[in-house]
Amino acid sequence: MSNRRFEMYEYHQALVRMRLGESDRQIAKTGLMGRRKLAQVRETAEKQGWLVAEVSLPSDATLALFFSGRASKQPSTSSIIPYQDEVRAWVKQGIAGCTIHQALIRKYGFTGAYSSVRRFVAKIKQTPAKATVMLDFAPGEAVQVDFGAGPVITDAFTGEVIKTHFFVMTLAWSRHQYAEIVRDQKIETWLGCHRRAFEFFGGVPARVIIDNPKCAITKACYHDPEVQRSYEAFAEEYGFLISPCPPREPQKKGRVESGVKFIKINFLPTRTFRSLHDANAQLLEWVMGYAGNRTHGTTKTQPLALFAETEKHILRPLPDVPPELAVWAKVKLHGNCHVEFRRCYYSAPYRLAHQILWLRATEKTVQIFHDNELIAIHSRRLKPGSKATVQEHLPPEAQAYIMHDPQWCLLQSEKVGQACREFIDALFAHKVLDNLRAAQGTLQLKKKYGAKRLEDACRRALDHHDPRYNTVKRILEKGLDVLPRPVFHEEVKDIYRGKSKYCRELRGILQ
Repeated sequence: MSNRRFEMYEYHQALVRMRLGESDRQIAKTGLMGRRKLAQVRETAEKQGWLVAEVSLPSDATLALFFSGRASKQPSTSSIIPYQDEVRAWVKQGIAGCTIHQALIRKYGFTGAYSSVRRFVAKIKQTPAKATVMLDFAPGEAVQVDFGAGPVITDAFTGEVIKTHFFVMTLAWSRHQYAEIVRDQKIETWLGCHRRAFEFFGGVPARVIIDNPKCAITKACYHDPEVQRSYEAFAEEYGFLISPCPPREPQKKGRVESGVKFIKINFLPTRTFRSLHDANAQLLEWVMGYAGNRTHGTTKTQPLALFAETEKHILRPLPDVPPELAVWAKVKLHGNCHVEFRRCYYSAPYRLAHQILWLRATEKTVQIFHDNELIAIHSRRLKPGSKATVQEHLPPEAQAYIMHDPQWCLLQSEKVGQACREFIDALFAHKVLDNLRAAQGTLQLKKKYGAKRLEDACRRALDHHDPRYNTVKRILEKGLDVLPRPVFHEEVKDIYRGKSKYCRELRGILQ
């Protein structure tokens, strides 16, 4: 009992009994204090005159001066005091205590132990305990929202392993909550969970108190936070205010923080889930059963009863037509005339290449805006890597290459003449090269030289067994297409089947 710490009221009771004439042995039998301790108290009381009946008993503060041990202790002087200014500066710079100790030894020949430095640094870093205030909310005034780490679910049907998260929305007045297990924390998931929570409660609160998740707040700031455009539009359509907590102060939404912990402690253990759908079905049953009908530790009332009796009727009504969930995102139009969103590609006019655009995505459509003007609209793609392209968005040369395919080239060549058609056929018959651009280029020569000259040039190129774009181009540039066609001896022509590029003129051989 000698090591026991006594409260001041116990010293007060001992003094009362001593003044009534009881001995230390009699007082010790009551279990108040031991005889040795009582002897010390009696000695002090006699010296101070407290046992005299005419003298009033001392106050607890006076007793504390004699019995708390503080009066006997002498304040110790730290060996760091001579260097305290420099040590304080080092601590502000974030320098470790062991480094400070070595610096003192090196600079001043410090002989103290490292423990003295450690105690001094701890005293500097010591901050007073912060007092908090319990916030009061009116019914329907606010909800608090948060994400929490969920269970890892193995789908019994597909074998897929799913890493999940808890989405929790807690009504600040009744403590009734909506909870859902989701796959991710994307913007569309965040908005979808809000919609389902409002429909679950049957109304909309005046304020939504959140932390600073990226799906809601693009820039966390104490005074001027920046709200994600998608969430801002969603709040306007449902008619609630967004109230972000100050950065690094999640305790300001402590009710939902406690709600997340409550789910992890009371719902998750001992449960197994066959799928994500099964997990959410069990969670809903638990929310409407045990969680909603328990006696809450703070309100001392069942959350579901408070909600049904009062708060449900005060929430703002839901919109007559549910707003379309839309995700806004800043995107860059790459040099290939496509923007990327959710691993899919969507085209936009080539003149805006390398510029930043706004993209609005719903479940079915993707719209692209430039300076608030709608410049492109596509059907929503879901398969990663898929592409939605409008031909008019591509540069003219790219459009021409795509639209002027081999079938188009053959059709156009027939309009020029038989020789042109044979020339284009010869280009496409090459065993190695893809001569689509050569065919397109050959047909383009019609604009400059006309169909007749192009036909003659193609015929001359075929006569020399050289079906190439550059051959036709040189023939037209040098005017060789107007020259008479070479005359070949019939017998030699029938026998010789090779190219004449590196041969002498057949006319000379026949002479």
